[in-house]
Amino acid sequence: MQYSNKTVVITGASRGIGAATAKHFTSLGATVVLAARSTNDITSIAEQIREDGGRADAIACDVSRYEDIAALEEHARDHYGQIDMWVSNAGLIDPIARLADSDPAAWSLVADVNLKGVYYGLRAALPGMIGAGGGTFVHISSGAATSALEGWSHYCATKAAVLSLTRVADKEYRDQGVRVIGLSPGTVATDMQSAIRASGINPVSQLDWAAHISPDDVAKAIAWLGTQAANPWLGQDFSLKTPDGRAAAGLAPLATG
Repeated sequence: MQYSNKTVVITGASRGIGAATAKHFTSLGATVVLAARSTNDITSIAEQIREDGGRADAIACDVSRYEDIAALEEHARDHYGQIDMWVSNAGLIDPIARLADSDPAAWSLVADVNLKGVYYGLRAALPGMIGAGGGTFVHISSGAATSALEGWSHYCATKAAVLSLTRVADKEYRDQGVRVIGLSPGTVATDMQSAIRASGINPVSQLDWAAHISPDDVAKAIAWLGTQAANPWLGQDFSLKTPDGRAAAGLAPLATG
């Protein structure tokens, strides 16, 4: 996979999947634009990428605000000509709570970030991608998009809605060269898993840390989703939770036993 002269925008890029994705894409020759609410971490990541010979910018962006997303898209396009891939990775799962115990304001914030943030990315970047003849959106999804998990009403509902957005966007724009695909990676060794474990709610919180895959695996899968080999999964969620999925993405089988 070669991404020389390609521009990739990544939201939620300050740690975990987002940071790993930024570093992996630069190793493939891409220019990356890292976005997060705070610039502290993404500035350090971008500086390290540049010191290693790569190209990276760090932009403050709250994905729950359309004006921030629009400014992010404008920066990437003004500086690099066009956006070849937009990775909607920013997401929240806290606070985990059963419905009767949930805080309406906190529940709504999760919807603003997890759902509206993805829609805003589509809305901001689609016109430019269409004008350039195409591009790829990758939406970080979850098994929660199709499953009911106790304490995760906000997360399940927003991930299900994002899957619908993926389907609709694919239906509307595939014939104009725009590729839209979701990635359901399974459980990943990130700070989010620490929050899930601390909640003690539902079986996911009981998983051993060794059961979670590396963010580096997810980054490699995202890069693969940008290739024509992933076209059979356009408009749907591609899963890394099966041996066949991992093999298709070029990842080693998970260790067993």
